[in-house]
Amino acid sequence: MRYGSGKRRTVSLMLMALACGCTTLGEYVHNGFKVGPNYTRPPAPTSPAWIDSADPRVRSDVPAPGPWWTVFGDPLLDSLIQTAHDQNLDFKTAGTRVLDALAQRNISAGNLLPQSQTALGAYAHAQISRNFGLPFPNTFNIWATGFNASWELDYIGRLRRTIEAADANLNASIEDCHNVLVLLLAETASNYVRLRTLQQRLAYVRRNVEIQKQSLELAELRFDKGVATEIDVSQARANLAQTEALIPPLETGLRQANNQLCLLLGLPPHPLEVYQKSGPIPTAPAEVAVGIPADLLRRRPDVRQAERLMAAQAARIGIAEADLYPRLILFGFIGYTADTFAKLFDASSYTGLIAPIFQWNILNYGRLLNNIRANRARFQGQVFTYQQTVLRAAREAEDALVAFLRSQQQAQQLEKSVANYQRTVEVVMDQYRNGIADFNRVFTTEAALVQQQDQLAEVRGNIALNLIALYRALGGGWEVHFGKGATPPQHAPNFTAFSAEEKSPQPAEPIPAPRRLPPNPADAEAPPASEHSPPRPGRPLLIGTSKHTVMEEGSPAGEPPSRP
Repeated sequence: MRYGSGKRRTVSLMLMALACGCTTLGEYVHNGFKVGPNYTRPPAPTSPAWIDSADPRVRSDVPAPGPWWTVFGDPLLDSLIQTAHDQNLDFKTAGTRVLDALAQRNISAGNLLPQSQTALGAYAHAQISRNFGLPFPNTFNIWATGFNASWELDYIGRLRRTIEAADANLNASIEDCHNVLVLLLAETASNYVRLRTLQQRLAYVRRNVEIQKQSLELAELRFDKGVATEIDVSQARANLAQTEALIPPLETGLRQANNQLCLLLGLPPHPLEVYQKSGPIPTAPAEVAVGIPADLLRRRPDVRQAERLMAAQAARIGIAEADLYPRLILFGFIGYTADTFAKLFDASSYTGLIAPIFQWNILNYGRLLNNIRANRARFQGQVFTYQQTVLRAAREAEDALVAFLRSQQQAQQLEKSVANYQRTVEVVMDQYRNGIADFNRVFTTEAALVQQQDQLAEVRGNIALNLIALYRALGGGWEVHFGKGATPPQHAPNFTAFSAEEKSPQPAEPIPAPRRLPPNPADAEAPPASEHSPPRPGRPLLIGTSKHTVMEEGSPAGEPPSRP
């Protein structure tokens, strides 16, 4: 009877633990004997189509290319991209963060095994007061050697939830590395375009300086012959000086663009080949392949990183809930003990000990429940951050797309303007040479030509820069790390196991709704997601003022990642 009563008391305590927690017994079994919610990706607001999808230059039926820089057809740009990929130190630093996260994940996985294993050897000499009246000698020695271990039985899923959080953090660090690569390649290409644009602007200015020197010589010649006034000469000199004043800032910008490229390439500042040899501004194609807006969820590393951080925080809710339940720990010792060293390894000195330990945090004054609430609030914040990241990605893509399309139109008009001004300068110079027109018209048209050519060079560069910004907004470029024949940076991990298809979020099967925490006055449901947000099956997780979903374990996006 005594044994039966004790067993019933133990069962009662376990049922009380489940009752005071946030996970029902059915959910506990369904979750794989883990407390806390399973995770699924919440809906994100995405548009069904791009605003300019009707424009024939926008190809929504074709996904954005991975190595997007090849659309420029510039071998030197391809070489710079490869060098930046192989040598950039920020990218290597991001790779070390992945290695750190991988090691932390393996530490968490190792905790599933006995958490403490110790080989020990000890000697103790003790002398006890004779006034105790003990029936054994008051002086004795203890020699001991052996092996002890302690193992927390993860029946509640705390350690496994820790591994889930570590897996998600590992994936988040990989996406952070991908994001660094996206920004690196886009910044390298952008600096290359800026350098080429500055070279073109400088060429235009120097060409106009030569034209204006000829105008000055003609004005001085006519003044010497007495057929022109000194005002013509002064205007010609002022125009030439104003144009020559444009050269120093352009040369400064050219040098700074070269130095920035050196930094991106992991090199000390020195004149690069692209700096020493002028070349044309990279020509962007008229059409652009952008896919559909929903592709941003799959392609953008920062979106995927925000989603993985959200998954890690969902797992921490389970870790916090596990503190509501008792822990069972097994402690054991195997070895030899004796009162003298000579008898330590005798067969009769063999000692074995096993000691189950029951530990339960009680009288915590609401701290455990409030810790759960805090983790749920953090999860809610991660959800909002993820959805905001999706919105920001869409805005960046739309901004770059409209800028790319409109800059093409601007360039077409400026090309016409420059051609007309060039012809006007030729005609006006002939008229001035023949005494038909005054120099004021020459001064005006030459100054306007300088301005129009400089603006044309800038706009041509902006076309390429806007296309680069669009591909960066679409999350293009990180796939090069998996491309056949691509050379991974030294000292950085190989992430081949993490392809876009494998990491693409997938819907989960519906699972029962979990029990909520004790009533909280702040708890309330928020309005539904955007009408463009596809419905996602999954059990609702009510947190604070919002209703989200959590992923069922076993779905593709919820699987622990493969190790790189």
